[in-house]
Amino acid sequence: MKRILTLALVSILSASCLAQQHPGAEAFAAKAEAEYGLDAEQVLQYLQDARFKQSIVDAISRPAEGKPWFEYRPIFITDKRIRGGVEFWRENEALIAQASQKYGVDPQIIVAIIGVETYYGAITGGYRVLDALTTLSFYYPDTGNDRSEFFSKELMNFFVLGGAEGLPLEDVTGSYAGAMGLGQFMPSSYLEYAVDLDEDGRRDLWSSMPDIIGSVANYLHRHGWELNQPVTFPAEKSADANLELVAKRDFRARTPVGEIDAGGFRSEKPVEPDTLAAVAALEEEDGDHYFITFENFYVITRYNRSPLYAMAVYELSEAIRSGFEP
Repeated sequence: MKRILTLALVSILSASCLAQQHPGAEAFAAKAEAEYGLDAEQVLQYLQDARFKQSIVDAISRPAEGKPWFEYRPIFITDKRIRGGVEFWRENEALIAQASQKYGVDPQIIVAIIGVETYYGAITGGYRVLDALTTLSFYYPDTGNDRSEFFSKELMNFFVLGGAEGLPLEDVTGSYAGAMGLGQFMPSSYLEYAVDLDEDGRRDLWSSMPDIIGSVANYLHRHGWELNQPVTFPAEKSADANLELVAKRDFRARTPVGEIDAGGFRSEKPVEPDTLAAVAALEEEDGDHYFITFENFYVITRYNRSPLYAMAVYELSEAIRSGFEP
């Protein structure tokens, strides 16, 4: 009898471990049904299967973008990643040319985005997206910048995406933030910007190279990429420069270069004075270095808002272009 009771207790405890209750899950499921037409009971079942992951909380609390530029840059600008980009471009030259022409995006930028995001597909993330988005929706850490609402919307979009694309939601893996595929699209971006370039009836950002390359190009196109236009130039700062011209988060090109020049930041390359631009500062070991940034720099920050990320993509793209061209 004692053995039977022990086994029964173990069975009960095991069952309770399999279903995890998350604060606010029922309200989330009710909203999913009322506003998105999803089945509330099915959403709750998915959420009960989702696991809280402390490693995800830890990762979101210390993103690489918190590093200074001189520490961030060596993560992405390496000989190996440059060679990998040249090889990726050569292996997919026709597809990249097709996407570049169709969407009006410079080919080296398409390659560099995939290179920075997933090392050309080698590192797409090992977390279940269901776990990542549930953790960040219901357990976002106290970092002084609560983004739980953003991740809650992405979790909702993940459920919508599952129905739209027939994804096995329990099995889809991605980054600790819930980004998916070779281009690391969040669910909302997947829904809005992914394309079916191979025309097989579905948008596959894991194994269809046409869809992957086309989707990255379309994302940049939809955010305003300007073909064959500059991204950024180094700038010289005068002693009395107006530091209020230095952008902090919004790098949209709004200020004429002539005005920036008068404010103490002069481009090292000639630029028409009426060209709209912004100013970025990146921390090197000897202090801040300054750059004139154009609309294409801003477009890259639509992928990741950090100027470190945008500069890494740009530098990698230029190195890949140099290696690719005969």
